Amino acid sequence: MPAFICVLAITAPAGAAQAHPDLTGVWTNASITRLTRPPGVAKLVVSNAEAETIAKANPLVAGAEAEARESGPADRPPAPGDPGGYNAFWLDPGRTLATVNGERRTSWIVDPPNGQLPISANGRKLIAASRAAHEPDAPSGPEALMPWDRCLIGSRGSGGPGMLNNIYNSNYQIVQTPGAVAIDVEMIHDVRIIPIFPARAAAQAAHGPAALHPWLGDSTGWWDGDALVVETVHVNPEQGRSGPIYLSDQARVTERFTRVSDRQILYQFTVDDPAYYTQPWRAELVLNAGPERLYEYACHEGNYALPDILAGARAAERKR
Repeated sequence: MPAFICVLAITAPAGAAQAHPDLTGVWTNASITRLTRPPGVAKLVVSNAEAETIAKANPLVAGAEAEARESGPADRPPAPGDPGGYNAFWLDPGRTLATVNGERRTSWIVDPPNGQLPISANGRKLIAASRAAHEPDAPSGPEALMPWDRCLIGSRGSGGPGMLNNIYNSNYQIVQTPGAVAIDVEMIHDVRIIPIFPARAAAQAAHGPAALHPWLGDSTGWWDGDALVVETVHVNPEQGRSGPIYLSDQARVTERFTRVSDRQILYQFTVDDPAYYTQPWRAELVLNAGPERLYEYACHEGNYALPDILAGARAAERKR
């Protein structure tokens, strides 16, 4: 029986530049630094000693250390009445604050200076409405669950825009050609394919119709010197309402990827969305050289968890 091979060719848009830094590789943004600054931490940049104190207070780090001190098997059954869940053995959030431009950072957000999302009054209303529509404890149907519970996109903003670290699987594989960059996100199964154009105007003109709202948005890119700039619009409304980066149909996210060394990419992004925020805001993080390869997460819509969650909700209703 003959074998058939399907090849996907990513071709260069006319006039695309050919000689630029290569972003190809497997990268990770695993760290206990998060998008926003933790409660009680005022400064963006801290000393190594302060960073160690913050790390020790982090629940994921503290939990991992406590489990390491405990005796007995790591897979021992949960306490009676406890359905169980991931223990620290299965998590990989990182153990330290990230170092960005030689500084120990307490948040990815650098502007506003307080390290918090500048949510407007209207933005708070939109977020409250979204939370009311999602019913994680007693979902009325599959649509009441978050997109990542349904295995549609990665949780905690892993896929972007912008691409945030998770409690595990904070890894990305980038494949670069003269005409496009593909970013494979380990968390679930997201792949961003970003065509590269010779200039900003051509890239912006290449966005698809506003009526199309793909998961992870409509992204096009261009080179600004040694930095790859990616602009994303038209994010799927369900993704935009779910956070942690809230985006409306007015949102524009601009990302910059700069290869600063053999083992690191400086990754910056700016979010401009007047529906949710009082001002455009900016974040900086790093993608460090990661594992040699990614492995399939194999999460798919209709996974065992979805019918089980819904069945549990219906059983709870019958008991009331």
